[in-house]
Amino acid sequence: MTNRFDTPKAPPRAEPRTLATNVQSVPATPGGLIRSTLIAAGASGAILVLFWLPAEYGIDPTGVGALTGLTEMGEIKQQLSAEAEADAQAAVASAVAPAIPTAALVPEEVLQRLDRIDAQLAALATVIGAPVGTAEPAPAPEPAPEPAPVAESPVVVTPDPIEAAVAEATEAAPAAPEWRDEVSYTLAPGEGIEVKLVMEEGQVARFAWTTNGGVVNYDTHADGGGQSISYEQGRAVPEQAGELVAAFTGNHGWFWRNRTDAPVTLTLRTAGQYAEMRAP
Repeated sequence: MTNRFDTPKAPPRAEPRTLATNVQSVPATPGGLIRSTLIAAGASGAILVLFWLPAEYGIDPTGVGALTGLTEMGEIKQQLSAEAEADAQAAVASAVAPAIPTAALVPEEVLQRLDRIDAQLAALATVIGAPVGTAEPAPAPEPAPEPAPVAESPVVVTPDPIEAAVAEATEAAPAAPEWRDEVSYTLAPGEGIEVKLVMEEGQVARFAWTTNGGVVNYDTHADGGGQSISYEQGRAVPEQAGELVAAFTGNHGWFWRNRTDAPVTLTLRTAGQYAEMRAP
């Protein structure tokens, strides 16, 4: 007979099983740690120079970035960053002070024409013998007595000294520049394009570009041999003309971007000292 106060015996507990492991530690020596650190540092430096600098800043000391296209990507990133910074500064300036209209750039051809006009006026002043605009009218000559009839002689035509001076100044004026290369592109809103000239250090190239009635943002810059430079930047510029002097041997040219809401047709003309034009 089972007593109700009797309690059943608890089943015996299972002993926990221990999993035998055999882990062998690897001793770390100072030489091994230094070697691993140097290998990691060398790999990081190689990645920095070969890939990161060309892709982020357009700096390519080894030339690998130009082969893989990373240098061009880095240059575009820098140009976009410069444009964004310029837009932000322009927005702050417009909020602080009223907009001040900027004077339009005077093309090189207009300046040359003004120089030729000044040269012609100087030549006229030399012939007349007084500064232009200050000469007084000569007094009317007194009537001379009628000469006696003489035999007819050949008529000698004396050229007008003023016309001769103007013709001489016109012949001495330099002729209009002849362009070596000319390209045109139509940029959609937000689209950009880059054209460069292959130049040696110290060479000079003449250029003139126009947007045919529109405006663009531009960056005149250069790269080559691990070097890079930005010559000039501008926003909402309709045209420009001048000379480009190579600061070092490499590629020198322009990057334009259309920030307007309508397509813009860009035309570039170049001449002077350069090996070739690199255009899309």
